[in-house]
Amino acid sequence: MLARRGVRRWVSSALTSAALVSGAAVFGAPLVAAAPPAPPPVSTGSSDGPGPAEPTTKQPSTPTIKRIEPINDRWLRVFVASPAMSREVEVQVLLPRDQSHPRPTVYMLDGRSADGDSNNWTRLGHADRFYADKDVNVVLTVGGPASFYADWQRPDPVLGTNMWETFLTKELPPLIDAKFKGNGRNAVMGVSMGAEAAMMLSFRHPTLYTAIGAHSGCFSTGTDIGQAQARAVVATYQGEPDNMFGKQDDPDWLAHDVTLHADALRGKTIYLSVGSGVPGVHDVPGTPDLDVVSAIGFGGPLEAATNACTRRLADRLRSLGIPVTAHFRATGTHSWPYWEDELALSWPTIAGAIGVR
Repeated sequence: MLARRGVRRWVSSALTSAALVSGAAVFGAPLVAAAPPAPPPVSTGSSDGPGPAEPTTKQPSTPTIKRIEPINDRWLRVFVASPAMSREVEVQVLLPRDQSHPRPTVYMLDGRSADGDSNNWTRLGHADRFYADKDVNVVLTVGGPASFYADWQRPDPVLGTNMWETFLTKELPPLIDAKFKGNGRNAVMGVSMGAEAAMMLSFRHPTLYTAIGAHSGCFSTGTDIGQAQARAVVATYQGEPDNMFGKQDDPDWLAHDVTLHADALRGKTIYLSVGSGVPGVHDVPGTPDLDVVSAIGFGGPLEAATNACTRRLADRLRSLGIPVTAHFRATGTHSWPYWEDELALSWPTIAGAIGVR
């Protein structure tokens, strides 16, 4: 017989997974958790499922930039031979107008349906426009759907080899700094799944990032509900959650729990944001690239859940005496127009921390 705690965990996991999977199937998730780009501009998001897993091959023992392909004169595709990922990994880099001097770097993490050719921070959040006059390098992840940008315990038959933590924190930053005059001051920003990943990477690598922006995320993989949420994200993309952090009682789930390890965030500049789930200013017909029915029917309840997650983390940080800027919007669904707003709203906090005027 299952222990009582085990029963509660199983029930909460089953219910949360069922809600997320059925919601994605019924409503789609066009701009919820970073839907993949495809014409027409509103797609069915995570209900489409992932593409084939990236093939792996033996890579050089030292990570290297293999080639760079321009999108335009300041927007580049950068292909890195990654020993950890056992393949070439693409990231995209936005460069400032003045490239004559060293500058900070902002790493931008996508949501759960991260596409293999782009990053929704540019496609839907228009980060390329926003950063056009900012004196920073911007590095955008490409791919990694439902991966949490973590190091998985084992490769997944559907989602492939995911050693994102090693790639993003150890292999990539020295290459970016050397090639694009990074000055070693870094910020990381994520949305939805990427928000949780940004906070995970930050507490697990406490000297790497000076500032963190986390929008509409959940941050407690060590709790029953938090683990259920993370498992549901992986399951909606046909991945096996056990391949990420192990069975339900594996200590790896606790090892990635941001709220549990919040004290490791001391000294960092932190910006959190989330809506309430109540339809807001963008949840109206005519909003570009927004399926209003999906945003309200699926993104509303999802944002209400992430609101509770974000409040829990903000309360935890404050109880530890760790300053946090938290923007709890009275309205707003789990959708890109609000995250585009938050990119601008969070910038003064992030910029000040990394020394950008």
